[in-house]
Amino acid sequence: MREKFAVITGGTSGIGLETVKTLVRDGFKVVVIGLASSPELVANGADFIQCDLLQPEEIENCFANISNEYGPIDCLINNAGVLSYGSVTDLSEEEWDKVLGINVKAPFLCAKHTIPLMPPGGIVVNVASVQSFVAQPNVAAYATSKAAILGLTRSIAIDFSPDIRCVAVCPGTIDTPMLHTAMEQASNPQAMMDELNATHLTGRIGKPEEVAELIAFLCGDKCRFINGQAIRVDGGLGVNIGGSAN
Repeated sequence: MREKFAVITGGTSGIGLETVKTLVRDGFKVVVIGLASSPELVANGADFIQCDLLQPEEIENCFANISNEYGPIDCLINNAGVLSYGSVTDLSEEEWDKVLGINVKAPFLCAKHTIPLMPPGGIVVNVASVQSFVAQPNVAAYATSKAAILGLTRSIAIDFSPDIRCVAVCPGTIDTPMLHTAMEQASNPQAMMDELNATHLTGRIGKPEEVAELIAFLCGDKCRFINGQAIRVDGGLGVNIGGSAN
């Protein structure tokens, strides 16, 4: 039987790196594409191909090379993402374009060049966010990009089913380098962490491996009836509207 093959963007840290580890554990051959590799990728048996996700020609060439070297792609995981703080009046056009470029245009282009290489049964997993549904202050570009991913997910599912499925995974607050970078900008990082923990019904933020396990499950053979959906893995963030029944 042919070894299953997955391509993931943004696989060098956080959710992406844990997804690489989990897929390799489950018997997948994994290639990560992005700007720079890491020793952990090599240690976990994944291959790396350099690609600037803001450059459409690089994405096209990257997937052509992947096809020539590795053959059919069973799973594409669009995980790479960036976050910039600012309202619509604060953000520069350059920052807006960067966030939408990495978070929306790159998944579109990766899917565009992957789907023709997928055998029947392939899947595209788009890593969105709980902010596809709700938003915090001053994340106009990020919230917009993650809401757009849900539309992209539905469109891919509709246009390429039944041969290809597409599912969005929507994490809540996860303990990742992106979160720690944001916390470094806070005046009181511990107070910020306490607040984040309290906003989840679980009483804590999530771990990268908890999202990775869901992604790996979607890429496996036991959930082929899941398609076109946005699945929240968010510890109940946003469920409780507060107030009292008394």
